[in-house]
This record gives sequence, C-alpha cells and structure tokens, in this order.
Amino acid sequence: MSSLYQVLSPAGELVGDLKGQLDEATMIKMYENMVLVRHFDRKSINLQRQGRMGTYAPFEGQEASQVGSAMALTPGDWLFPTYRDHAAAIVHGQSMARVFLYWMGHMEGSISPKHLHIMPPCVPIATQIVHAVGTAWASKLQNEKHVSIAYFGDGASSEGDFHEALNFAGVFQTPTIFFCQNNGFAISVPFSQQSASKTIAQRSAAYDIPGVRIDGNDIFAVWLTMKEAMQRALEGKGPTLIEAVTFRYGAHTTADDPKKYRDQENLSEEWRQERDPLQRLRVFLENQGLWNETKEAELIARVNEQIDAALVEAESYPKSKPEDMFKHVYAEPSWMATEQESELVKPTKQEGIPA
Repeated sequence: MSSLYQVLSPAGELVGDLKGQLDEATMIKMYENMVLVRHFDRKSINLQRQGRMGTYAPFEGQEASQVGSAMALTPGDWLFPTYRDHAAAIVHGQSMARVFLYWMGHMEGSISPKHLHIMPPCVPIATQIVHAVGTAWASKLQNEKHVSIAYFGDGASSEGDFHEALNFAGVFQTPTIFFCQNNGFAISVPFSQQSASKTIAQRSAAYDIPGVRIDGNDIFAVWLTMKEAMQRALEGKGPTLIEAVTFRYGAHTTADDPKKYRDQENLSEEWRQERDPLQRLRVFLENQGLWNETKEAELIARVNEQIDAALVEAESYPKSKPEDMFKHVYAEPSWMATEQESELVKPTKQEGIPA
C-alpha cells in the first residue's frame, strides 16, 4: 500500500516541508474554520434528535479534508458536494442558515450566493463527479481560470460514473480535481470488500492522470496538495485524483447504526485520540505561540453565537409544504407533475364523503 503524504504529524509536529506557502494567519484560520464546522456538526445532530431537523449526515473527523480543500479554492471555482460536504460548502461561502434549511427540508437550502458556484448537495452516489468534469470542460473551452472539485467517498469509486468521469477528464485534460474522502466504509461495506485495488489513488494510472494519497486528517497536506493540483489544472495539465485517508467518527447518517458493521467504539476512540485533525493543529499552533486557552474559549463562544444566529434565521423561515417537491424540476411543469400535485393537495374530505 502506498505511503501517505503527510506534513503535520498526529503529534502536531512538522514532518514535511511547508514550502513557504502557509503563513501564520492562514494556519489560524484553518483551525478556526475546523472548530466552527465541528460545532455546527454537533449542533445539527442535536437538532435532529430534538425533531427540529430531518435525517442528517454527520462529518466529524473529516474536517481537515473538507476545510483544507475548500480553503484552497478561489471564489470562481466550482464545488460539487455530496450530502456530507456541508463543511466544505460553508468554508467556500455557503451560509450556515442555508445548510440548516437544506436539512429541514427546504429546497431553498440548496441556493448558494450568486457570486459562488456551489452546487446543491448530491444524494445519488457519484453522479456529481461527471457534472464536475462537464463544468471544468466548459471553463477550459471558455478560457476561464477556474477549477471544478468533485467531493465523493470511497463507495463512489465503485460506481461507473467515477470511471467515466476520470476517463473523460483524462482524454480532454479538464481542470478537474477528484477529491475522495476515503473513510474506509461505503456505508456498511469496508473498502477491502469493494475493490481488489489497495488504494483509490492508484486507479488514476488507468486514465494516465496524477493520483496522490494523503493523510486526510493533516490539513497542511490537504491544502498543499490542493494548491499543486489547482496549479497543474490551470496550466492546462489536466485533472488530479486525490485520495484523502480519513475517518468519520459517527454514523453514516442519523438513521444509521454503525455498531452493526464495524467496531464503532474502538475505531472511533482510536482515531479521535491518536489522529484527530483539530487536536494536531491546535498542538502545533500552541507550540508556535499562536494559540492558548483564552483564544480557544473566545473562539468557541464566537462560533456558538454564529451557529445560534444561523439557526434562528433558518427556523424563522416559512414551513415547507409537501407540494414544494414539484417546484424547480421543469421550466414548464409537465401535465403529469401538474396532475400529481393536484392529487396531493386536494381536500382529504369531499362533500358527503368521509375522509
């Protein structure tokens, strides 16, 4: 199995070259963003348990992969998230209120700021990978200096869309970054039972594109790898496949019980205690004299205030209705959709006929 590219060890020590690209302000912002999204994630799980939000897909443990990659992007770049990449979307500019709305069942939760290209969370597995190649190809044809990043998990690499996307991107040298967060399980199936290949990164060889396997809990390694991939893409040298090896501490979704298919307690504790992305960066910052307990307390108070304000905004939004599902599907509603909508909203009790 190929070794992982690593810059910051789990102990918070530099083991690789920062190449003079990361300044202190960026490092601190990395940590602040990871703390923000971790608290957002925990708040969301609590909201779901309280019945204030629908089924939710947690990401705790994968913060370095999402924050580090999103921080490397520029505002004009295209971001294609799965249903688990709301940390990346938030860092790239999506409001937390909108993310709350998405999980509360509002289609308006998929709307991003007009100056940003954040696509709606993709629930079908791997379909967004092909879309990312399409936008990247369009950017190339129009001589735009933008990249497209497709987020996906290890399970998506078993889908045909993954291979079709890599093949097309390789042939047409599109500025696409394929960012796989390999957390070892496609819902309940370990990677060893999905593929005979030892890594996901090695699959890039079949399409003659670069593939790199990195420590997905090392935000420095994630950011530097992204920057290199973006530079290659914008120089016309084509796509890159990045395999970020990480681990999701919690369940696949709040409707899932991971204890049924993996040693949940021991695995989560091992990763949390020995490889946590936030802890290793905090130790590094403290050793550099850039962080302390006072700053930590101030940060936590600030992010909780921001999250609470976003929740107030989301919960003040008008309640969604079942018929909203028919909106934003076709430019002109089909007769079938119109008929189905009328069936849905018709009164449950007709005159003289009991419901």
